[in-house]
Amino acid sequence: QKVQEDLNKQLLDNLVSFFSRSHSEFQEKTTEWTCRMKFKEIPTAALVLGVNVTDHDLTFRSLSDFLQNNITPYIAFLEAKDCPGIKNLMQKLMGQLMNCYIDVDSLEDEDYVQVSQNRIRCSMSSLVKWYESVTKQTNSETPSKKRTFSSTHWQSPPVVVIFKDMESFTTKVLQDFVVISSQHIHELPLVLIFGIATSPMIIHRLLPHSVSSLLCIELFQSLSIKDHLSTIIDKLLLTGQFPFKLGGKVLQVLINIFLYHDFSVQNFIKGFQLSIVEHFYSQPLSVLCCQLVDLQKRVNSLSHDQCENIRRLPSFRRYVEKQESGKQVALLTTDNFLKEETQKLLEDLHVYHENYVLVLRCLYVFTSSLPKYPLGKQIRELHCACLENQVWETEEYESSLQLARMLNKSDLVTMLQQCVEILLSSSRKEFDNTVEKLKKFLTQFQNLEAEAFQEQDVSVSSQKEFQKKTDLYHLQKTLLELKESRRSKKLTKFEMLRFEVVDYIDSLVRKYLVPADHRTLHEILYFNTAAVLRGHLNAAPRTALHTALNNPHWYLKNQALKCDGGSISNKAPDICIVYKLHLECGRLINLVDWLEAFSTVVMAGEEPNAETASSDQMDDIIHARFIRAVSELELLGFIKPSKQKTDHVARLTWGGC
Repeated sequence: QKVQEDLNKQLLDNLVSFFSRSHSEFQEKTTEWTCRMKFKEIPTAALVLGVNVTDHDLTFRSLSDFLQNNITPYIAFLEAKDCPGIKNLMQKLMGQLMNCYIDVDSLEDEDYVQVSQNRIRCSMSSLVKWYESVTKQTNSETPSKKRTFSSTHWQSPPVVVIFKDMESFTTKVLQDFVVISSQHIHELPLVLIFGIATSPMIIHRLLPHSVSSLLCIELFQSLSIKDHLSTIIDKLLLTGQFPFKLGGKVLQVLINIFLYHDFSVQNFIKGFQLSIVEHFYSQPLSVLCCQLVDLQKRVNSLSHDQCENIRRLPSFRRYVEKQESGKQVALLTTDNFLKEETQKLLEDLHVYHENYVLVLRCLYVFTSSLPKYPLGKQIRELHCACLENQVWETEEYESSLQLARMLNKSDLVTMLQQCVEILLSSSRKEFDNTVEKLKKFLTQFQNLEAEAFQEQDVSVSSQKEFQKKTDLYHLQKTLLELKESRRSKKLTKFEMLRFEVVDYIDSLVRKYLVPADHRTLHEILYFNTAAVLRGHLNAAPRTALHTALNNPHWYLKNQALKCDGGSISNKAPDICIVYKLHLECGRLINLVDWLEAFSTVVMAGEEPNAETASSDQMDDIIHARFIRAVSELELLGFIKPSKQKTDHVARLTWGGC
């Protein structure tokens, strides 16, 4: 929430500036406001938030809190589902502004709202009278008795109406409201905010020119969705503040759902929270996933069973195999020695992550400045590539190095300066030598400038000599000499230094950007079970339906419903019986044959009883149960009526799940 508030700060500041301009004109009754009154224009903010509709609520909530705390207490949120007509819109608007409950169903035939003991007509004139009375009463009261306004609210605060989902409103409702409001803009400081998910052009598609000309529209654009996600990952994952980490495959699952499903940062955060819950629920050693200050206390409190869990970890087994025989015996038999080694390994893992983040940012400085983006344009893409594989073994990394070896001096100097700033931002002394090395490179680039000027003078003189030789024989001879010199040409000092810089960055990558799953005890801090997370987040409704209808005991936990092979139990729910029978049919299903098969299954195993209903009544009951089950199956989308034969239905699903 803190990160998203920071991301929305610029947007909120721009909106406040917009409100201040609009409101100052109303209060001072300036010439500009007089002109606007003449044309009956309503100040309108077109707020383009993007297609991630699920994130809009948080933005509007932040906007509402900010406005209520600093500008005005009069804010109304309108949604298309609550405003099918202009009467419903006015009821909702006045109900929110006057802080009274509106029962739309009970007021379906009335145009009034109940405020205290009075019934007020839902109209713009009534809203104007109410606003004048409230502001007049507030201005006449002493500051200690003011309840409606805060000390931070403006005098005669504006009335803000926010259309959360403008695209969903009907054209007639919007037109009527804008036209009616424009008639009272000289009496009521009304400000509209249109929440737009697609494009600002939707305003002109919904409103004709005669209506849109009544709006003084100013456009506001929120931060890009991908930039929003990159900032979230940067602040939540690429930091040493939180001990819990996401593995490469898990992070890729969350990013793919974000990019290919909903573009929702809120859902990405929910997936991150679900990963935390799943990790601490399924990993017995998650008690050690903590800050360094608490690590020693938690390690010392480990039980013998928890020590055995550590010994079972695959990464710890690989670590033990690399040790000498005496240490192997101590690690596998002595709990105290194991605890000491575990604490040391976990401390090294925390240090690894801090170093990883710093070098990752330095590498991103280089890759993001290349003309192409082999390793991705965003830091999250680079982070995923480094987590999943040894990035220096990939073709994309080799392409990035080749492109980096062709950068000019100014770009290289800028990148080295940024890397120095990144490494200096850390308090770790491990990178002191690295910083000194990078500063040395910067000094060498500066020393090359004077030599570059001298080389330029030499090249100019050689060109002049070349231009003097106009004889064909000498011209051919000179061209051959130039060709031979280019073949045997040695690298310049700048090119050698550029290669040295790129090779040094490559050495840092190979040293510090080792994938997390190569580190010992990474299972304690990193959540890597991507399949479990994918099963939670990627719903498979058809598979769930097939399981429920084909094996009802799976969900009902009733062993009496369990069947062997392809048999059908008569104790199963009717829809399960009908579903299993329909799996045995072809493209068209005869309803009469289907009913007979259903009746046979239902009546199987039932002994005749004198007290039961007659045969005709029993057939009617079975017939009714069959019709209901078939209707439910049609509702679920497994069958549909056939136009070829009236007594048949068409099957819609094929294959197993």
